Amino acid sequence: MTFACAPATPARRVLRGFTLIELLVILVIIGVLAALIVPNVIGRADESRVTAARADVANLMQALKLYRLDNQRYPSQEQGLQALVQRPASGPPAPNWRPYLDKLPNDPWGRPYQYLNPGAYGEVDVFSLGADGQPGGEGNDADIGSWQ
Repeated sequence: MTFACAPATPARRVLRGFTLIELLVILVIIGVLAALIVPNVIGRADESRVTAARADVANLMQALKLYRLDNQRYPSQEQGLQALVQRPASGPPAPNWRPYLDKLPNDPWGRPYQYLNPGAYGEVDVFSLGADGQPGGEGNDADIGSWQ
């Protein structure tokens, strides 16, 4: 038995791009996904700033407690939080002073943390004024303090 083969024809390469309809469907899908995901991601940035501010306030309070253990009192209002970074030149002396922080952090919105001695809520208060930089407020604009 003999088999006959048909002559080989060169394979035609078919080059095909996307149609306009296919591109529009893909763009609509991307748009819907973006509409669902972007609001969730944007809200996370504000939450992370609040969390970072709370962590900074807790760290500042720990440094203030160490200052108090070494010097039997908190820095005066005049000396402020700067007394945690460099020896106070004025006000009550700090006989056992040492550096408690390498540098003072700013709050996540770029403003310095506030310090009150005597505090309104405790012996001393450390706080951030929130996103708006004004006392009080709600949500992201609320104060974030050592009393919370």
